[in-house]
Amino acid sequence: MFIDSHCHLDFPEFQSRLPEILSNMREARVSHALCVSVDLPDSPKVLKLAQDHSNLFASVGVHPDYEDTPGPSMEFLVDTALNHSKIVAIGETGLDYHRMGDRSYESMEWQRERFRTHIRAAIACKKPLIIHTRFASEDTIKIMKEEGADQIGGVMHCFTESYEVAKAAMDIGFYISFSGIVTFKSAKDLRETCKLIPMDRLLIETDSPYLAPVPYRGKINEPAWVSKIGAFIADLKDVSVEQLATITSNNFYACFHMVRV
Repeated sequence: MFIDSHCHLDFPEFQSRLPEILSNMREARVSHALCVSVDLPDSPKVLKLAQDHSNLFASVGVHPDYEDTPGPSMEFLVDTALNHSKIVAIGETGLDYHRMGDRSYESMEWQRERFRTHIRAAIACKKPLIIHTRFASEDTIKIMKEEGADQIGGVMHCFTESYEVAKAAMDIGFYISFSGIVTFKSAKDLRETCKLIPMDRLLIETDSPYLAPVPYRGKINEPAWVSKIGAFIADLKDVSVEQLATITSNNFYACFHMVRV
């Protein structure tokens, strides 16, 4: 059985399709999925999904690219995570300089401070981190080290960086998660990186509704299709699909400090 380590089932694309989405997961042998928070106003919906469905988990946090949404306090993140057993992680958080454009480096300080708040909260409540980084890997790793993210660990989600960045993250206890991007024809370098990631540090995800894997590229992604990503990576790493599913599922529970259910 596969596990989708990162999806967004609270997004509008799924509101009228949730029973179908869950049924598709079962048919594709996807046992569980982690629904990831991206802002505070919608975080109650993420939590409710996890509370209403035994095979869904939740996180709490604010995406680094959501500049206009309220930033969470450390106290809010800690209290929310500790008061709800289905919340298994803090995030997604991190740095995203993709839309910085002509703005100065200093103008992104709000993002770096928000990232530090999430790391401190994760350490305080002993929940792992879900890290997003885009065009900001150097600062991302630097802040992770400065704030002691090695104390709690977590995952570099939807990984698209170099092996050197992956190794820096793994050296401080983080897992590396690959999305449908690894199946794209343009992702030759990423596939080479994926081959180098040790099996005991590997996770898979859809990041749905985005980034549908081949052969569904361009469609609305869904957790069932993590099985396609798993099969692609199994072939890439020359292991059986069953091995890949078992190992990445075991890694999921280890990463998120959970007893397997």
